[in-house]
Amino acid sequence: MYFVVFATDQPGKAALRAQTKARHRDHLDHPPDGVHVLQTGPWLDGAGEEAGSLLILEAASQAQIEAFMQTDPYVEAGIFAHVEVHPWVWRRGNPYLADSTDATADKPN
Repeated sequence: MYFVVFATDQPGKAALRAQTKARHRDHLDHPPDGVHVLQTGPWLDGAGEEAGSLLILEAASQAQIEAFMQTDPYVEAGIFAHVEVHPWVWRRGNPYLADSTDATADKPN
């Protein structure tokens, strides 16, 4: 099952985000068994500054994703003000589907 994680930074944490970025990337590069990191990146505010993170992850359960996020260095450093985890149906552009342009196709389990 796919999940989207939308995390919002606390104001004034840009320097801490920059200092923690290498450990955050390492965390994403070495997920635990059963968690697959598919896409990640910062989202930007109106001034073009990093203001949070967007992750697309795959796991058997939301609990696995939530546990993975709890050990993220950005979470541990207190950078995020809010983290949302939602199940997500990846249709268009999904390389795991036979025809990723089919907006009605779902990945078989």
